[in-house]
Amino acid sequence: METLLDAPPSAVTQLLRRFKDSVPLTPDELPVVRELGWEIRTVRRRQAILTEGAKNRAVYFVLDGYLIRYRILRDGQRQIVDLAIPGDFAGVPSCFFQDSLYTIKALTNATVAVAPLERLVALFETQPRLAAKIFWSFSCDAAIHAEHLIVVGRRAAHERIAHFLLELLTRLQAVGLADEHSFELPLSQEVIGDALGLSLAYVNRVLRRLADDGLVTIKDQKVTISDVNELAFMADFERGYLKPLPISEFGTAGWNTIGVENRV
Repeated sequence: METLLDAPPSAVTQLLRRFKDSVPLTPDELPVVRELGWEIRTVRRRQAILTEGAKNRAVYFVLDGYLIRYRILRDGQRQIVDLAIPGDFAGVPSCFFQDSLYTIKALTNATVAVAPLERLVALFETQPRLAAKIFWSFSCDAAIHAEHLIVVGRRAAHERIAHFLLELLTRLQAVGLADEHSFELPLSQEVIGDALGLSLAYVNRVLRRLADDGLVTIKDQKVTISDVNELAFMADFERGYLKPLPISEFGTAGWNTIGVENRV
């Protein structure tokens, strides 16, 4: 079994990059994160790492590849809740419930680092400051889910797709997988439709319209946004929900005593 300690430096770098901006780690916290018991797993395309209704007591960190989290409705339709890219956690919040709320499946060949939830929770006793940082990093995921609800519930089809592409551009830029205007998109139009509540025909029509308007082109799974500002204006896209306040904004007084007080 390969662990994070056996993994190449790039895997460790990807994990720690997650904490770079909003929850930076101190030198003494880095080895603690590395030694949490992360197990490295290779996931094949279309393989599920978690199934709805199954018990899950682990957190998955995406090192490479793309995964989707979804639920199959009673009529057989699939609703994709979110897309996990390198640098994202998966399995949250399902790990906090009795049974998994969703299925998580790999869209491409992927690599994930898996840590037992109990070890993360135990950090509140031994490393309360680090524990707060890790759980703080989940806040951006909650904001993304809320924004998706607004997008699907209140925006027109072309606004949904434009917003979806801009969000991916922003998130991939944050982990060094996109330049100023373009990124690789190994997703089918069916996946886009299932994430946005649109039919395949509608997705195809909107993408053609965006291309005809000179705003977005997709060729060989590469998305190029010609005018990011114009597309953002059309989609009413604001990046604020992707950038939570740094945890340092709220001070750290008392963190070092939390574990001690809990053990009294």
